[in-house]
Amino acid sequence: MKRTTRFAALAGVAALAFAACGQAPEQSGGEATGDAASSDFLPCIVSDQGGFDDKSFNQLSYEGVQAAADSLGTELKQVQSQSETDFKGNVQSLVDQGCNVIVTVGYALSATTVESANANPDVEYIIIDDAADNDFDGETDAPNIKPLLYDTAQAAYLAGYLAAGYSQSGKVGTFGGAEYPTVTIFMDGFKQGVDHYNEVKGTSVEVVGMDQFTGGFEANETAKTTAKNIIDQGVDVILPVGGPIYQSAIAAIQDSGRDVALIGADADLYVTDPSSQALVLTSILKKMDVSTEEAVQAAGEGTFDPEPYVGTLENEGVDIAPLHDFESKVDPALVEEVEALKQQIVSGELKVTSYLAE
Repeated sequence: MKRTTRFAALAGVAALAFAACGQAPEQSGGEATGDAASSDFLPCIVSDQGGFDDKSFNQLSYEGVQAAADSLGTELKQVQSQSETDFKGNVQSLVDQGCNVIVTVGYALSATTVESANANPDVEYIIIDDAADNDFDGETDAPNIKPLLYDTAQAAYLAGYLAAGYSQSGKVGTFGGAEYPTVTIFMDGFKQGVDHYNEVKGTSVEVVGMDQFTGGFEANETAKTTAKNIIDQGVDVILPVGGPIYQSAIAAIQDSGRDVALIGADADLYVTDPSSQALVLTSILKKMDVSTEEAVQAAGEGTFDPEPYVGTLENEGVDIAPLHDFESKVDPALVEEVEALKQQIVSGELKVTSYLAE
C-alpha cells in the first residue's frame, strides 16, 4: 500500500476519533514474565522491535501499563519482540495466558492485532500509534480494539519553528526509521514549522533529510551513517524519528566534533536518557504513558471504550519538552513566539496538516 493511500485510510478513522474525541525490565523476545495478583484482571503488553528499554516509544507504553496495573492492584505480563516474525507468536502467548487486555505497541503490529482481536472477541486490545484499519475503510477492523493515535505534527511544528530560530547555519535536519505515517508525521510537522518561520521572518532555513529513512528502528551503523550524511551537509539541529535511532545520531554528532543540537521524539530524552542531556534542545512528546494508563485503567474497571483516541496539543496528548540546559542558549523572544504558536494551534487559528488533522 502506498504511503498516500495509507494516510487516507488512517484519516478516515481519525475523523471518527476527533468526533468522539518505572524502569523497563530487561528481557529477550518471546518470553513473557509476571504473575497475576489477587485481582482477576490481567493487563498485558507486547513491544515492537525497539524493546521496552528504548528510552522512548516502547518504554513509555510499558510505563503506562505498569502504572495502571499498580493502580488496579494487579501484575502485568509483558513480552518483547526482536523481529516482526515474533509478533504473532508473542500476541498469541498472551492470549493463551489469559490476558484480559493486550496492549500492542506500534504500527507494525497492526495486522497481528486485528487478526488476534477477531479470533478472540472476549479479549480487549489497545493498539498504540495505529488505527487498526487494515482494509482501509475508515473504521477499526475489530470492535474490541481501541486505537491510541497522536497528532504529533502539531508538536513537531513547534519544534521546527524553534529549530529554525535557533539555527545559526540556516540548515536543520531530520531522518526516520521505517517510512510509516507515524514516523513521517513528525518530519512533516517539523518542516511545516520551519516553513512558517521562514514565512514570518523572511528567512530561508533549509530542512535536510526529509527523504532519508534507515529501514528500521535499530541504533546501528546504517542509522549512524544516515545521521552523519545529514550532519555533513551543515545542519546544526537534527531530529531523528524512530526510537533508538537517536542514539546513532548522538554518536554521529560526537564524531563530527561540531555543535549540533538534538531534538528527541516520543519521550523527553533529557529525562529518559541522561547521557543525552548536553545535546538535547527539546523533545517532541507523545504522551503514550498517560493515554495507555487511562485506557488500561478503564479496561480494568469494566469501562473499556473502543473509540479511537487522538492526542493533540489541546488535550495535552502531545507537546514539546522544556529546553532544560538550552534555556540560556535560546532567545526568550523565540520561546514566546513558540508559545504563541501553540495557542494558535489549540484555538484553531493555525492549522497544521497531517493525516490525523480534523
